[in-house]
Amino acid sequence: MVFLLNKMKGAMRMSRLLRAWIPGGIYHITARGNRKQALFKEEEDFQRYLETLKSVKRKHPFILHAYCLMPNHIHLLVEVIDQPPSNFMKILHMKYAIYFNKKYDLIGHVFQGRFHAHYITSIQYFLHVSRYIHLNPCAANICIIPEEYQWSSYHEYMFPEMHKRIIEPNKLLSYFFEPRRLHYHEYVNDRKTEVTALAPVLPGPIPEE
Repeated sequence: MVFLLNKMKGAMRMSRLLRAWIPGGIYHITARGNRKQALFKEEEDFQRYLETLKSVKRKHPFILHAYCLMPNHIHLLVEVIDQPPSNFMKILHMKYAIYFNKKYDLIGHVFQGRFHAHYITSIQYFLHVSRYIHLNPCAANICIIPEEYQWSSYHEYMFPEMHKRIIEPNKLLSYFFEPRRLHYHEYVNDRKTEVTALAPVLPGPIPEE
């Protein structure tokens, strides 16, 4: 009986570790700094995370629709292809943690536990979460308008000629009439006041409209 109970407990632990995922699914991924401490202390740190993200994306392909790097947490809106989010997120955060600890002469965890991945269930929710991600800096009172924040894909959506592309903007923009970027800009800013009011619950996803 004891053996059976131990075996059942082991199976339950394993089931928690094995995260279900859907090929072709879109996920809102969030992760915090350990004990809510800073993940990015200098501009170089933001740049390093994005460079590592690009490198991992090349070797473990996925589609990145949006991102926002906040001082102590990150948001990614990703569409998986043929592997679960855990495959590339583990590598991404391991590489960044090694860099961060070496640079600042630290030991231990850089990220607080495992990342969270929320499955996107509809087009409406997909658009809603992209807006939420891009308004994070406004909600945290870092900037007044999302265009001012350097470490978000919103800047890439609005000014594509200024960036080496890391996101794939076409899917998100396809849900808006021409001129698509202008209409997406209006969509994001239409709810800025409401999303900003949600600052106390960042960085989790807001409910579907």
